[in-house]
Amino acid sequence: MTARILGALACALAFIAPTAAQTPIVIKFSHVVTTDTPKGQGAERFKQLAEERTKGAVKVEIYPNSTLYKDKEEVEMLQLGAVQMLAPSTSKFGPLGVKEFEAFDLPYIFPNEQVLRRVQDGPIGQGLFKKLESKGIKGLGYWDNGFKILTANKPMHAPEDVKGLKFRIQSSKVLEAQFKQLGALPQVLAFSELYQALQTGVVDGQENPPSNVTTQKINEVQKHATLTYHGYIGYAVIVNKGFWDGLPADIRTTLEGAIKDATAYEHEIADKQNEKALADIRATGKTEVYTPTEAENAAWRNALAPVQREMASRVGKDLVTALNKEAEAAPNN
Repeated sequence: MTARILGALACALAFIAPTAAQTPIVIKFSHVVTTDTPKGQGAERFKQLAEERTKGAVKVEIYPNSTLYKDKEEVEMLQLGAVQMLAPSTSKFGPLGVKEFEAFDLPYIFPNEQVLRRVQDGPIGQGLFKKLESKGIKGLGYWDNGFKILTANKPMHAPEDVKGLKFRIQSSKVLEAQFKQLGALPQVLAFSELYQALQTGVVDGQENPPSNVTTQKINEVQKHATLTYHGYIGYAVIVNKGFWDGLPADIRTTLEGAIKDATAYEHEIADKQNEKALADIRATGKTEVYTPTEAENAAWRNALAPVQREMASRVGKDLVTALNKEAEAAPNN
């Protein structure tokens, strides 16, 4: 581990600033999904805008689909400076001690995209970013992946249908509590290992937005999907704070603009890709897609309601209260 840390620090020093006027500032941007996902497309748009607007003064190198680091490694490597930028799911910050980010994992906490966006762009979302700075991390924006569906190899029309099934989760105490509440068995696995785990029966099911299901070919090894839309997966675009603070002010301002425009683009395509992915899942015929009735949706909500109360002490009671107030203030819930 010592050699690895030393190597990472050497990388950090190499990329803090250009050694000559003609040498571009290199930003290594690592992520764990494929290029054709909303996150992957957002990263590509940021690369395009950053390089164009800085006229080549910045070079963005993108490493998709865990080609550089896996889920459990990437945030540590960002802190060490081996990579400069990531877009991890918000669940990744719980293990760092910033457990408030796990509020994004609470089931049914966001009734619609309008509430979600108000939370991310307003004092709540920006306040959460401030909590990362003591960890050497600067938050730049929130990207979407969408609302999650459940897949497994058996029909899941009611909460009791998942009892006893092993579900892959990200490392999150909230997600662990969610599946335990349903009587299922949560298993933490890296995203890159999910397909094989489903194929070999290491886990029975999983939760993800439709775009992740198709890009990882999960629908090839899962016979049933239920459109619960019970939770949200989003990402925080983050950068090594020391690297960011060391950038020339004009470059930093230009990159902030690039992130803002890449974020708007990523939000736009996330909805479209999830709609297309769901259509593709149906078209293959390998996975039966089930839409719960109104009564069944109510049963899922009721079954998962205790998770919010149970996890309030972990993510912050005041934060949960604030999120619920945002939801209650939204029209047409």
